[in-house]
Amino acid sequence: MHKVLHVGPDTCYVVSKLQKEDETEAWGIEPYDIEDADSSCKSLIRRGNVRVADIKFPLPYRPKSFSLVIVSDTLDYLSPRYLNKTLPDLVRVSADGLVIFTGFPSNQKAKVADVSKFGRAAKMRSGSWWVKFFLQNNLEENEAINKKFEQASTQSSFVPKCQIFHLKSLH
Repeated sequence: MHKVLHVGPDTCYVVSKLQKEDETEAWGIEPYDIEDADSSCKSLIRRGNVRVADIKFPLPYRPKSFSLVIVSDTLDYLSPRYLNKTLPDLVRVSADGLVIFTGFPSNQKAKVADVSKFGRAAKMRSGSWWVKFFLQNNLEENEAINKKFEQASTQSSFVPKCQIFHLKSLH
Protein backbone atom coordinates (compact mmCIF):
# COMPACT_ATOMS: atom_id res chain seq x y z
CA MET A 1 0.00 0.00 0.00
CA HIS A 2 1.36 3.40 -1.02
CA LYS A 3 0.49 6.35 1.17
CA VAL A 4 0.79 9.63 -0.75
CA LEU A 5 0.58 13.17 0.60
CA HIS A 6 -0.11 15.98 -1.86
CA VAL A 7 0.59 19.58 -0.79
CA GLY A 8 -0.58 22.43 -2.96
CA PRO A 9 -3.51 24.06 -4.69
CA ASP A 10 -6.09 21.71 -6.18
CA THR A 11 -5.25 19.13 -3.50
CA CYS A 12 -8.85 17.90 -3.44
CA TYR A 13 -8.69 17.11 -7.16
CA VAL A 14 -5.31 15.36 -6.86
CA VAL A 15 -6.36 13.36 -3.79
CA SER A 16 -9.62 12.24 -5.41
CA LYS A 17 -7.70 11.03 -8.50
CA LEU A 18 -5.03 9.23 -6.43
CA GLN A 19 -7.68 7.50 -4.30
CA LYS A 20 -8.93 5.77 -7.46
CA GLU A 21 -5.54 4.09 -7.93
CA ASP A 22 -5.14 0.54 -6.62
CA GLU A 23 -2.95 0.11 -3.57
CA THR A 24 -2.91 3.87 -2.88
CA GLU A 25 -4.07 5.89 0.10
CA ALA A 26 -4.06 9.61 -0.62
CA TRP A 27 -4.03 12.56 1.74
CA GLY A 28 -3.67 16.25 1.11
CA ILE A 29 -2.83 19.62 2.56
CA GLU A 30 -4.41 22.64 0.93
CA PRO A 31 -2.29 25.63 1.96
CA TYR A 32 -4.61 28.26 0.52
CA ASP A 33 -8.14 29.49 1.14
CA ILE A 34 -10.82 27.14 -0.16
CA GLU A 35 -13.93 29.25 0.28
CA ASP A 36 -15.02 28.38 -3.27
CA ALA A 37 -14.48 24.62 -2.84
CA ASP A 38 -17.01 22.27 -4.39
CA SER A 39 -19.01 19.68 -2.44
CA SER A 40 -16.63 16.79 -3.18
CA CYS A 41 -13.71 18.84 -1.82
CA LYS A 42 -15.67 19.75 1.30
CA SER A 43 -16.46 16.06 1.74
CA LEU A 44 -12.74 15.16 1.60
CA ILE A 45 -12.06 17.83 4.22
CA ARG A 46 -14.87 16.56 6.50
CA ARG A 47 -13.53 12.99 6.23
CA GLY A 48 -10.04 14.18 7.13
CA ASN A 49 -8.41 13.21 3.82
CA VAL A 50 -7.59 16.84 3.10
CA ARG A 51 -6.55 19.47 5.62
CA VAL A 52 -6.46 23.21 5.13
CA ALA A 53 -3.25 24.28 6.85
CA ASP A 54 -0.42 26.78 6.68
CA ILE A 55 2.66 24.78 5.73
CA LYS A 56 4.93 27.33 7.41
CA PHE A 57 4.20 25.44 10.63
CA PRO A 58 5.23 21.85 11.47
CA LEU A 59 3.15 19.19 9.77
CA PRO A 60 0.92 17.13 12.10
CA TYR A 61 2.36 13.80 10.94
CA ARG A 62 4.94 11.39 12.33
CA PRO A 63 8.25 10.87 10.52
CA LYS A 64 7.95 8.68 7.42
CA SER A 65 4.13 8.73 7.53
CA PHE A 66 3.90 8.70 3.72
CA SER A 67 5.64 6.70 1.01
CA LEU A 68 5.74 9.77 -1.20
CA VAL A 69 5.16 13.48 -0.71
CA ILE A 70 4.25 15.59 -3.76
CA VAL A 71 4.50 19.38 -3.50
CA SER A 72 3.15 21.51 -6.32
CA ASP A 73 2.88 25.26 -6.83
CA THR A 74 3.51 26.01 -3.17
CA LEU A 75 7.18 26.49 -2.37
CA ASP A 76 7.50 29.40 -4.82
CA TYR A 77 5.42 31.52 -2.47
CA LEU A 78 7.61 30.96 0.61
CA SER A 79 10.53 33.14 1.63
CA PRO A 80 13.87 31.39 2.26
CA ARG A 81 13.23 31.79 6.00
CA TYR A 82 10.12 29.61 5.78
CA LEU A 83 11.60 27.27 3.18
CA ASN A 84 14.37 26.45 5.67
CA LYS A 85 11.71 25.02 8.00
CA THR A 86 9.07 23.77 5.61
CA LEU A 87 11.13 21.74 3.14
CA PRO A 88 12.96 19.64 5.77
CA ASP A 89 9.59 19.01 7.44
CA LEU A 90 8.13 17.76 4.15
CA VAL A 91 11.13 15.44 3.75
CA ARG A 92 10.71 14.27 7.37
CA VAL A 93 7.22 12.86 6.72
CA SER A 94 8.34 11.02 3.56
CA ALA A 95 9.61 7.44 3.67
CA ASP A 96 10.65 7.08 0.02
CA GLY A 97 11.05 10.60 -1.32
CA LEU A 98 9.66 13.96 -2.23
CA VAL A 99 8.66 15.29 -5.65
CA ILE A 100 8.65 19.08 -6.02
CA PHE A 101 7.04 21.02 -8.86
CA THR A 102 8.15 24.67 -8.92
CA GLY A 103 7.70 27.55 -11.32
CA PHE A 104 9.65 27.71 -14.53
CA PRO A 105 12.29 30.48 -14.51
CA SER A 106 11.49 31.73 -18.01
CA ASN A 107 8.02 32.69 -16.77
CA GLN A 108 9.10 35.48 -14.42
CA LYS A 109 5.77 37.28 -14.06
CA ALA A 110 3.08 35.88 -11.80
CA LYS A 111 -0.46 36.50 -12.93
CA VAL A 112 -2.42 39.13 -11.03
CA ALA A 113 -4.90 36.42 -9.96
CA ASP A 114 -2.02 34.42 -8.45
CA VAL A 115 -0.87 37.41 -6.43
CA SER A 116 -4.32 38.03 -4.98
CA LYS A 117 -5.07 34.35 -4.31
CA PHE A 118 -1.83 33.67 -2.48
CA GLY A 119 -1.24 37.10 -0.99
CA ARG A 120 2.13 37.55 -2.65
CA ALA A 121 3.82 37.06 -5.98
CA ALA A 122 5.65 33.82 -6.62
CA LYS A 123 9.44 33.88 -6.52
CA MET A 124 10.56 32.10 -9.66
CA ARG A 125 13.86 30.55 -8.66
CA SER A 126 16.32 28.96 -11.06
CA GLY A 127 17.27 25.30 -10.98
CA SER A 128 20.74 26.22 -9.72
CA TRP A 129 19.17 28.22 -6.86
CA TRP A 130 17.16 25.16 -5.81
CA VAL A 131 20.16 22.81 -6.04
CA LYS A 132 22.21 25.17 -3.86
CA PHE A 133 19.31 25.43 -1.41
CA PHE A 134 19.00 21.63 -1.21
CA LEU A 135 22.73 21.31 -0.50
CA GLN A 136 22.62 23.99 2.21
CA ASN A 137 19.82 22.05 3.92
CA ASN A 138 21.50 18.64 3.54
CA LEU A 139 18.80 17.49 1.13
CA GLU A 140 19.86 15.23 -1.69
CA GLU A 141 18.38 14.81 -5.15
CA ASN A 142 17.55 11.24 -6.13
CA GLU A 143 19.66 10.84 -9.26
CA ALA A 144 18.31 7.37 -10.08
CA ILE A 145 14.72 8.63 -10.11
CA ASN A 146 15.77 11.77 -12.04
CA LYS A 147 17.31 9.56 -14.75
CA LYS A 148 14.22 7.36 -15.01
CA PHE A 149 12.00 10.43 -15.22
CA GLU A 150 14.16 11.99 -17.95
CA GLN A 151 14.16 8.75 -19.95
CA ALA A 152 10.38 8.39 -19.67
CA SER A 153 9.93 12.07 -20.59
CA THR A 154 12.13 11.69 -23.65
CA GLN A 155 10.34 8.53 -24.80
CA SER A 156 6.93 10.17 -24.54
CA SER A 157 8.12 13.58 -25.82
CA PHE A 158 6.97 15.15 -22.55
CA VAL A 159 8.30 18.66 -21.97
CA PRO A 160 7.44 19.90 -18.47
CA LYS A 161 6.30 23.49 -18.10
CA CYS A 162 7.82 23.66 -14.63
CA GLN A 163 10.90 22.51 -12.77
CA ILE A 164 10.65 19.04 -11.24
CA PHE A 165 12.92 17.84 -8.45
CA HIS A 166 13.06 14.39 -6.88
CA LEU A 167 14.55 14.44 -3.38
CA LYS A 168 15.61 11.49 -1.27
CA SER A 169 13.98 10.99 2.09
CA LEU A 170 16.04 11.26 5.27
CA HIS A 171 17.31 7.92 6.52
